[in-house]
Amino acid sequence: MTCALHPGIRVSEIFGPTIQGEGVLIGLPTVFVRTGGCDYRCSWCDSLHAVDRRFRHDWEMMSPDAVWQKVIALSGGQPVMVSLSGGNPAIQPLGQLIDRGHGEGYRFALETQGSVSKQWFADLDVLVLSPKPPSSEMTTDWAAFDACLEAAQDKPQMALKLVVFDDDDYAYAKDAAARYPQLPVYLQPGNHTPPRPGDEDAFIDMAGVMRRMEWLVEKVTRDRWFEARVLPQLHVLLWGNKRGV
Repeated sequence: MTCALHPGIRVSEIFGPTIQGEGVLIGLPTVFVRTGGCDYRCSWCDSLHAVDRRFRHDWEMMSPDAVWQKVIALSGGQPVMVSLSGGNPAIQPLGQLIDRGHGEGYRFALETQGSVSKQWFADLDVLVLSPKPPSSEMTTDWAAFDACLEAAQDKPQMALKLVVFDDDDYAYAKDAAARYPQLPVYLQPGNHTPPRPGDEDAFIDMAGVMRRMEWLVEKVTRDRWFEARVLPQLHVLLWGNKRGV
């Protein structure tokens, strides 16, 4: 049960421990709390089951305590990194969950496109800001993005993560990195064959993903963009489009 003092969290799925598959924490054992709902609808979204309201009946409104008990059960009570993802987890009331977990030695990472800021960003251990490039068919509100940085107050470890599909995305990534030189930059080739919700065996063009990875590495090194780190989606390389890993 939830109340005004303890608002519910809309949850799509909770799973793990597994490894973080991308970005600054790649390879780190992690429990994932994937929230439901997003203020974006990227053309290549690989988690539509947590974004599209057609699937809202599969989401569960859970109290912070219920979410926490699930995390405890999955981790065996042993502190582990908890990744808050979505959808856009920034639209959910996660502050109490973070406080509860910190009290028991857990750490929290959140990834968001930077469209919604929350005061509890300053309580995170890791904040990954991932503005969406032109291929997403979304438009970045840089004022909203700046508000996210301001809310974080330089307290969490922060990073800029950018998905790159093509030359336009690459140019966008370079512009974003120049706008925020204080943030370490992680570049990620996009998965152009994302799964349909519920289709864990969906075809994935792994050869195409790897060609884009090679292309991106060549672009970065040729441009002498030595501050950028180019990383794959490790979970895609290991498990393809399978969910819950």
